[in-house]
Amino acid sequence: MRIAIVTGASSGLGREFIRQIWEREKLDGIWIIARRENRLQEIAEESPLPVRSLPLDLTKGSAFDRLKALLKEERPDVRLLVNAAGFAKMGNYTEVSVQDSNNMLDLNCRALMNMTLTVLPYMQKGARILEICSSSCFQPLPALNVYSATKAFVLSYSRALRWELFGRGIHVTAVCPYWIRDTELIDIAKDSRNSQAIRHFPLASHAARIARIALRDSKWNLPVSTPDIVSFLQRLLSKFIPRELIIACWEGLRRI
Repeated sequence: MRIAIVTGASSGLGREFIRQIWEREKLDGIWIIARRENRLQEIAEESPLPVRSLPLDLTKGSAFDRLKALLKEERPDVRLLVNAAGFAKMGNYTEVSVQDSNNMLDLNCRALMNMTLTVLPYMQKGARILEICSSSCFQPLPALNVYSATKAFVLSYSRALRWELFGRGIHVTAVCPYWIRDTELIDIAKDSRNSQAIRHFPLASHAARIARIALRDSKWNLPVSTPDIVSFLQRLLSKFIPRELIIACWEGLRRI
């Protein structure tokens, strides 16, 4: 059974990846993972492909115990893994709680790594992994300090894992978009002690475009996908402009 597995499936970019996958990929089914069971059920009812809904909290070890048991029982051929689960909070070190900072580390880094390692034994040559990163991975960002650090981890992890999997023929792509307007991430991120830490999100993209380009880039076996003009420029400029200058520019822009 050839399947895709998508985390963060209940909304935003994860949900859009599911729609694009059932339209563009030749698979026998999709496994979708998120905490909100009612949202997963809605997606399952829409899908033209068989869907297995897994309401799991990936910050808890028990979620991976359940997933490991299910994979061992079903032994699917996982052709596509999309790690889209993520979490952000805006504000400086006094405005983002220790708990929220830990939650970002747990979901953005530890859960992504655990999901990848759990699924890899069930992937074969030609399979693809999309690790959903962010353009914030290219430089440190005050008011997003922990979030941008977690995404730097995802980028580094993805690029190294890509080489480790070269012999198995499994492709890994770090997807690094700029802000995406039609997702819940911005609203959740702004729900902090300083909701105006970042005031505007100019040139924010849309989930459908990001998912479409990211899937194309993974088919082309690109190591990094910057699926919009802002993320492409961030990636390019970060190679030539000193980081302290980039950070100073960011500090000015986020206050406009």
